[in-house]
Amino acid sequence: MRGVSVSKPKVFSTHVLFDDPRRRLAEHFDVDYWTGEERPPRPEVLKRVAGKDALVCLLTERVDQELLDAAGPALRIVANVAVGYDNIDVSACTERSIAVTNTPGVLDETTADFTWTLLLAIARRLVEGDRLARSGEWLQWNFDLLCGTDVWGKTLGIIGLGQIGRAVARRAAGFRMRVIYYSTTRAPAEVEKELHAEYMEQDRVLEQADFVSLHVPLRADTRGLIGPAELAKMKRTAFLINTARGPVVQEAALVDALDQGRIAGAALDVFEREPLISDGLRRDNVVLAPHLGSASLETRTRMAIIAVENVIAFFNGKRPPAILNPEVLRRK
Repeated sequence: MRGVSVSKPKVFSTHVLFDDPRRRLAEHFDVDYWTGEERPPRPEVLKRVAGKDALVCLLTERVDQELLDAAGPALRIVANVAVGYDNIDVSACTERSIAVTNTPGVLDETTADFTWTLLLAIARRLVEGDRLARSGEWLQWNFDLLCGTDVWGKTLGIIGLGQIGRAVARRAAGFRMRVIYYSTTRAPAEVEKELHAEYMEQDRVLEQADFVSLHVPLRADTRGLIGPAELAKMKRTAFLINTARGPVVQEAALVDALDQGRIAGAALDVFEREPLISDGLRRDNVVLAPHLGSASLETRTRMAIIAVENVIAFFNGKRPPAILNPEVLRRK
């Protein structure tokens, strides 16, 4: 008797990922990859997701009612290759019994590293110095050439003491900094002791910090969190660092604060209308990066592997390790 051929579940992945996660997907699924250099156009995503059992996507893909309608009843899981999931309408997915997963924990240390990369770069005017050194116009050393500001011994203010915020705070000890923070949920006493971090209300953090670093998720209550009133509370010598999500900061207000000299500068990895960057931010006292917080080969590979493992677990009848709406599993 001939064996019965069992077809593999169909997956649409909006990025080719890396070798190891791609190999793991191939073992279990029939995978359709977007292979373009640029992010896939919306019409292409809607076309390619139709009839697929699973979607592996990046934070650039909006998973909303329109996409779910285009996918049809076959779609059973959306695996976001990101920690944040503000690009996904989790409620809409849950209503359709579609599981949603993310990749928590994997990028905490890497993003904390990059936060410090930005902080040090803006404090010591590294980008300006690099540009001058490359230009051929640097003809002699001078005593007051591109003098920046010290980092060691200053006050670091952290808004949002989650895992990334804690990793950033931990690194501050090497610079003998005072660490102050605000978070909607105060950290346990043992965590504050370990990090030498002092809790205070957000306004006081803004008033006292030399460097304000943002580490909050993008939600309704954090969208526009830093606006004119908040920037006005910061020291004129202070710097704003954002490696969280762009819409946390009201960009027009930030440009105005920089124009008026109300703060000393900013270092940004994310933007309100990403990838669009306001012309008002293209200035010497702002360091700009194209969303590189988790961009190490090791971390991005681990993120992709976690997403793949979530999908594999789901189709093996197991609970995905990082499911956001576990209630859908009870409906299977």
